[in-house]
Amino acid sequence: MSKETYVIYGSEYSPFSVKVRSYFRYKQIPHEWRPRTLKNMSEFQALAKLPLVPLVHNIATDEVLQDSTPIIEKMEERFLDRRVLPAEPTLAFLSYLLEEYADEWVNKPMFHYRWWREVDQDHVARGLAKTLNPYANAKELEAFCNQLKARMVPRLSFVGSNETTKDTIEQSLDDLLKLLETHLNGRHYLFGGKPSLADFGLFAQLYCCTQQPTSAAIVSNFANVSAWIERMLEPEELGGWDDAEKVKLTLKPLVESQISQLFLPWSNANAKALKLEQDTFSVALKGRLFKQDTVKYAGRSLAALKSRFRFCEGNDELEQFLLDTNSLQLLAIEDW
Repeated sequence: MSKETYVIYGSEYSPFSVKVRSYFRYKQIPHEWRPRTLKNMSEFQALAKLPLVPLVHNIATDEVLQDSTPIIEKMEERFLDRRVLPAEPTLAFLSYLLEEYADEWVNKPMFHYRWWREVDQDHVARGLAKTLNPYANAKELEAFCNQLKARMVPRLSFVGSNETTKDTIEQSLDDLLKLLETHLNGRHYLFGGKPSLADFGLFAQLYCCTQQPTSAAIVSNFANVSAWIERMLEPEELGGWDDAEKVKLTLKPLVESQISQLFLPWSNANAKALKLEQDTFSVALKGRLFKQDTVKYAGRSLAALKSRFRFCEGNDELEQFLLDTNSLQLLAIEDW
């Protein structure tokens, strides 16, 4: 194992931060978890190209990495033990697909439940305020909470959360949890006895759902999911990868419901809007209109996912699974 020591600047309330932290813990990469606070903000800003966590700083080389997926990909090149992609090509692609879905879609219900209702706004704002300024007095804490709410609630539009889309977003979390509960029955992780890239992405969003009262109560109804979230905080290798046919059996309804009916139609509509230089776009998802601002990053990450899919050309098993889940054509779309 490398003697290099990494510092992860992050936040307990950032799904992408806890995603990277969980990965570093599983890979047993020497690191320090350093929560970003007002006190160390100048230290963070001196390193950051973007004002976003997570940020990984390699102390030995002064290298700085940001963005959770590229961070993990870079570490996978350096630390070859405990690989987080199944060796089986079909499962490897499905891991990429589920991670992308987690980052770009499951982030919607997480963020929506965080800032939609006053009870959740107050709870999360107070937790964030204490994290960012742990030495604040009561008056300072209250003022900081109000500032956070004033800043974050309007950002609901960034994930497309509004009165029209509310039901679609909330139903998507309900459906995901039901399908995931079945898939995790008798299974430690999504693809067997080891956590995959998909586990880190999906866990992170659902872990943050447990930090706000409304969605925490929803998640608590699912024992397998709750145990998996807890397991992913300190993930261990508990066996090998499951047989692909066994995995696909219970993964199929999840992919069909969440990937082919929500995530990929939304992603393609967003990519089309970006190409047409439109500021907003609308798409019908499960019979409901979904309208939001276009998202540049989601367009880039979808293009990367489709490049991975083209690399899998000729994988009949994967193509049949995607065809059976009504996802194949949605991944094959290249232009509009």
